[in-house]
Amino acid sequence: MQRKRKGVVRKVDKKLTAMKSNAQGHLFEDLIKMACGYYREKGKAIIEKMPEPFRVLKKDRNRGTALIQFTAHAQPDFIGTLKNGKTIIFEAKCTLTDRLKQEIITETQRKALEQHFSMGAVVGICAGIKDNYYFIPWAVWRDMKNLYGHKYMTATEAEKYKVRFTGNGVMFLDLIERGVKYGN
Repeated sequence: MQRKRKGVVRKVDKKLTAMKSNAQGHLFEDLIKMACGYYREKGKAIIEKMPEPFRVLKKDRNRGTALIQFTAHAQPDFIGTLKNGKTIIFEAKCTLTDRLKQEIITETQRKALEQHFSMGAVVGICAGIKDNYYFIPWAVWRDMKNLYGHKYMTATEAEKYKVRFTGNGVMFLDLIERGVKYGN
């Protein structure tokens, strides 16, 4: 009986952790979208959140819900144009732990980010590690094994890519404006 209880507790713990992570991810994306609105208003950039590719299988109009099916692997989260005409594309990732693993970027996202990078776009990972925010250049993210000796990044390693959090959201363009290189 005791063993069964421990299994139930572990399942509940895993479910709660997944729910917290999911909620944190949505909040993080909302903070980025706030900054995108600010940048648009100030004439600095037009950046959009890319929708997930899906189709509706069944609608329940009474409950306001739908059964959906994803139709393709997700592309990077945000894409747009900076005032100078350059394309910007980035993925948003956050964690409640002390490190972001390189593997959280899917192969589809990796290929898209790499292709845009090779064309000279501004490419990065907008990252949240606990309560801090960073905009990590794609070249750094892609090469973290060579740079840090492992396939994850800690807050300490990301420190030089730290960006401000203000009432306007996560200000991910701060470093670009200060001259940090994000493209070829």
